[in-house]
Amino acid sequence: MIENQSENIENKENDLSDQENALENSTSKQELTTENNELSSQKTEEINTEELKNSISNNDARLEQLEKEHETLKNQYVRISADFDNFRKRQSRDQDDLKIQLVSKTLTAILPIVDNFERARQQLKPESEEAQALHRSYQGFYKQLVEVLKQQGVSPMRVVGQQFDPSLHEAVLREPSEDFKEDFIIEELQRGYHLEGKVLRHALVKVSMGPGKQNSQEEVEKDKVEGDIDSEENTSEDE
Repeated sequence: MIENQSENIENKENDLSDQENALENSTSKQELTTENNELSSQKTEEINTEELKNSISNNDARLEQLEKEHETLKNQYVRISADFDNFRKRQSRDQDDLKIQLVSKTLTAILPIVDNFERARQQLKPESEEAQALHRSYQGFYKQLVEVLKQQGVSPMRVVGQQFDPSLHEAVLREPSEDFKEDFIIEELQRGYHLEGKVLRHALVKVSMGPGKQNSQEEVEKDKVEGDIDSEENTSEDE
């Protein structure tokens, strides 16, 4: 009986030992599993961090590329916009110039008619009542024609007494004048006209050459007399 008890005690001790060993093995396995999980988690985090860095680097490079492309497209847009604006302005100027050329050509063809009206007005001197009525009718047509030219921007030049300007005037004759200095306009032979500030037709004019030969000779003789007087005065002072 004592032997049976002893065996039971030994069996219990063995069971306890086995349980302790099993517990230790289980604890070791858990610790090992935990360590493995931690290592795995650390490696995963390292891998994720590296991938995140690579992704950020790639995104930065892509963003830089997109910014360069945006700047290039922006510069192209600015150049195209400037070119189009210049083209639009040039087209507008060309259209204005063409319009002025067409109007100038038409008005220039009408100006000789105006010249003929003015010559007739200067020459005609109506005396009878019938002639005066005809003259008034003629004057009415002339005023209408002048008003149409005025509405189109045509204005006559006023040249008599003005200094000769080759950009506005065309000198047909030059002659001495007692009343006008040299290169001043004495007479208007054909009226000139402006169109919107530009020359539509140059004025044909007679230009002064200044005082004539007679005045020049008188000035020479006057200078000679004054010289003789000065010479006599100097002689008297020396004596």
